[in-house]
Amino acid sequence: MTQTSENVTWLTQEAYNKLKDELEYLTGPARTEIAAKIAAAREEGDLRENGGYHAAKEEQGKQELRVRQLTQLLENAKVGTPPASDGAVAPGMVVTIAFDGDEDDTLTFLLASREYASSDIETYSPQSPLGSGVMGHKVGDDAEYELPNGKKASVKILKAEPYNG
Repeated sequence: MTQTSENVTWLTQEAYNKLKDELEYLTGPARTEIAAKIAAAREEGDLRENGGYHAAKEEQGKQELRVRQLTQLLENAKVGTPPASDGAVAPGMVVTIAFDGDEDDTLTFLLASREYASSDIETYSPQSPLGSGVMGHKVGDDAEYELPNGKKASVKILKAEPYNG
């Protein structure tokens, strides 16, 4: 899964199907289940002191947030292969960087939405400080990004290849 600047999210067919199945579950059986939990908790009496009711309502809120996220993601999704890279770091690429020019201190990661992070490779969002710092740079370029303490760090782009995961 990758995101492009036009706010299109590229998904494999498998990823699209998985997310669509999750959305269908959350808007069907999961909504029925949470409504039943809320109804059962209401019957226990005073809602101000009813922990089960408050927990069920919180779970419902999280579930509805996920429904909105999935709906938006799938509305902007395109199934297939993202456009060919022009050699610049972009979402959907596996990027290898060296910290502060030290070619022994490297990090390889997938630049993609964390929505589809893989256990096979570390994933950085294009909106993360490191992700946005390397975005658009080409192999051999130096890039800067801001650390949480406000200082700047620089990295050298060693490799950028499309993800074939």
